[in-house]
Amino acid sequence: MPVISVFIQKGGCGKTTTTINLAAALQRRDRKILLVDADPQASLTTALDVNKKSVNLYSELIKEIKGGESDIGRALVTTRSGLHLIPASAELSNAEIELAGAYGREYMFKWMMEKIRADYDFVFIDCPPSIGLLTVNALLASDYILMPLEAEFLPLQGIESFMPHLKFLTRLNKNLEILGFVLTRYDERKIMNRQINQLLRARFPEKAFQTRIRNNIRLAKAQESGLDIFNYDCRSHGAEDYFSLANEFLTRLQFQNEKIEPAGLPSVNEVLISQ
Repeated sequence: MPVISVFIQKGGCGKTTTTINLAAALQRRDRKILLVDADPQASLTTALDVNKKSVNLYSELIKEIKGGESDIGRALVTTRSGLHLIPASAELSNAEIELAGAYGREYMFKWMMEKIRADYDFVFIDCPPSIGLLTVNALLASDYILMPLEAEFLPLQGIESFMPHLKFLTRLNKNLEILGFVLTRYDERKIMNRQINQLLRARFPEKAFQTRIRNNIRLAKAQESGLDIFNYDCRSHGAEDYFSLANEFLTRLQFQNEKIEPAGLPSVNEVLISQ
């Protein structure tokens, strides 16, 4: 079953919000979903109102690092939204150092996920906002990358800076490809938002999702309440947008067969200059 890393090399772009609410929308389409919180900040775990657990992603990862037998299924919890989650903990920040000296350090997540991925239609990994060993592990365990970004210039630059990494990652994981880019906190009234939308579609015409997630306070309120947007306010713009994204997501997976080439396309700056 497909594993999707939700990642962008920039914080505050809506990764966790997209992970929760896209998963919740797919669950409402009768898909069985597993979420994995691979970020030491544990935003996904907190946003789903899961308290600190002694058995979590780190506790099982450390077993793999030490050559033991992990059982990631032991860490699984069912959230108030009904989504299954492998929670993170603050100790996960130690994993970067501990992974550095481990054999096969880039593939620990992949080995762990093999034991349970077949039980789910989709697995979503919420990644840290930087390229470290945790992110590399997530990407090498994944089939696709989903990249949410705010409609501003710096997140678009974050995509550009990731492309050289993608070139090398696909040598290690030949199945890995970018599924698409999703604009978040979008406001059609803002000139900058419209410009970034145009730039994204000029730079990646086949990869930009048509659905844009509008700026909606209900999304933040849902996380504050430990719920997904559908359980919190199913009539909100946030619910409408993420359900639309889920439909587009499912359609795209059925016909996904083209990969982004990291080189050979105009840069963001070149597109800006040409306008």
